[in-house]
Amino acid sequence: MKKILLTATAFLMLFSCQNDQSESTVSATNAIARRSCASQDVLTEQLKADPTLALRMNQIEAFTQKSMLTNRLVNGKVVIPVVVNVLYKTAAENISDAQIQSQIDVLNKDYTATNPDFSNIPAEFAGVAANVGITFELVKINRKSTTKTSWGTRDAMKKTKQGGLDPTSPATTLNMWACTIGGGILGYAQFPGGSSATDGVVIDSNYFGLSSAASYPYNLGRTASHEVGHWMNLRHIWGDASCGDDLVSDTPVHKTSNFGVPTYPYVSTCLPSHNEMTMNYMDYTDDRGMFMFTNGQKARMTALFVSGGARSGFGI
Repeated sequence: MKKILLTATAFLMLFSCQNDQSESTVSATNAIARRSCASQDVLTEQLKADPTLALRMNQIEAFTQKSMLTNRLVNGKVVIPVVVNVLYKTAAENISDAQIQSQIDVLNKDYTATNPDFSNIPAEFAGVAANVGITFELVKINRKSTTKTSWGTRDAMKKTKQGGLDPTSPATTLNMWACTIGGGILGYAQFPGGSSATDGVVIDSNYFGLSSAASYPYNLGRTASHEVGHWMNLRHIWGDASCGDDLVSDTPVHKTSNFGVPTYPYVSTCLPSHNEMTMNYMDYTDDRGMFMFTNGQKARMTALFVSGGARSGFGI
């Protein structure tokens, strides 16, 4: 298990040493062979556009680490109001109310450890497996017809002036956009500290909620579980670097992202020898292959909601 030793300089380097995404428009694809989350690429672009973002995120990280060290965490119940913004050109993209509710149901199960596959956690990791204790409530669905075939990852879907839909009360509401992203991207999220005008989570319509067999192996709603994790300040479990640091002490070091459904035990090539937690929601495995958060991840998430936290507007 990792030990966290983080300085402000190291934290800023963590944000600056990522791959860039240069295209503003991404073409649509019909089939996705491997999970791809654009959250880190979007963050890289935001850091370039806003020199103050790294400072804000560094302050959030310092607050998070202090909250965890002092055990100053949420002791109440966090219920997240959710607004879903559906942007559609085709009937298939105009997903049903039932499919939207199925996504909320998946989030509620995954974040309260009531998902049936929680029992599949290997004994090695059972001691750190967490009930995050955060629930989600659908409060509104907005729908808008569009002529766009794909939206890319430059936040156009979040802007009414660009044909999308502005977020609703982002300081107190989780906004989710369901649309065709394109380019093989399943979804992306904005980390805490970004602009309120673009805050929220984007999920490709094909992978929103319990979707059809045509969306397999991403048809169980776990793309949102992963992306909401980013929205709540979780990094990819491999730290977006070879044997990187995800800033969580109880997740094993991963060499890189994992795909499919790796067979446990999956031995890491990062030394010292250990097994990787491929079933963690913050890896890139198939929907049926991810089914747990850890207590350390829970601590990072819940630190956002205490007084002074980056998402304290949601209250407890």
